[in-house]
Amino acid sequence: MLNSEELAVLEREIVSCRRCPRLVAWREEVARKKRAAYSDETYWGRPVPGFGDPDANVVVFGLAPAAHGANRTGRFFTGDRSGDFLFAALHRTGFANKPVSRHKDDGLRLCGLWISAAVRCAPPQNKPTPDERAACLPYAARELELLDAKVVVCLGAFAWDAALRLQGVRPKPKFAHGAEIASRSFILLGCYHPSQQNTFTGVLTPEMLDTVLSQARGLSGKGTPEEDGLVG
Repeated sequence: MLNSEELAVLEREIVSCRRCPRLVAWREEVARKKRAAYSDETYWGRPVPGFGDPDANVVVFGLAPAAHGANRTGRFFTGDRSGDFLFAALHRTGFANKPVSRHKDDGLRLCGLWISAAVRCAPPQNKPTPDERAACLPYAARELELLDAKVVVCLGAFAWDAALRLQGVRPKPKFAHGAEIASRSFILLGCYHPSQQNTFTGVLTPEMLDTVLSQARGLSGKGTPEEDGLVG
């Protein structure tokens, strides 16, 4: 219970953050102008907090909110093609009760897993600066401490590098899909990001993502989805 309360306090702090002027201006401009397909929607347009199971031992760690995905819906990987690919895999591997994530109140529930990112505001061209990353990483550090995470699945090289910085790992191991590193607090797993560029070209397949997520489940000490009563 205390864990949930502390995560809620952190969430309020994240959502109210205005540390990075460039990111504040961009996320709010996108929320005002909108994309034509979402012209009738009210964009979130604020920093995006992590979400999931407060008792999670596995964390999926991304780069930053998508301009018309999480910056619109207020929940990571929700409402975009990357999320469609990710949540289908989370459902197949027993971490999610539904294979799709459309908006914050769609009934999606995660079990044993938390989703977060290195940067909480949508950046222009999806490229936060080093200073913006440094300003935001303390939020992830606090989040991971509250969660007592055992395994962090890093989606892409940026998330991998950010997680290594959090753990002070030197020299930094090179990112690779399927890479596994034991840091001082948790195990890091590398996974290609489920971007359209990667999934449309077959760089990341459903089977590859399922394998990493199943590996994370095993390393975290959780039972199988069947044992946890999530499937069957």
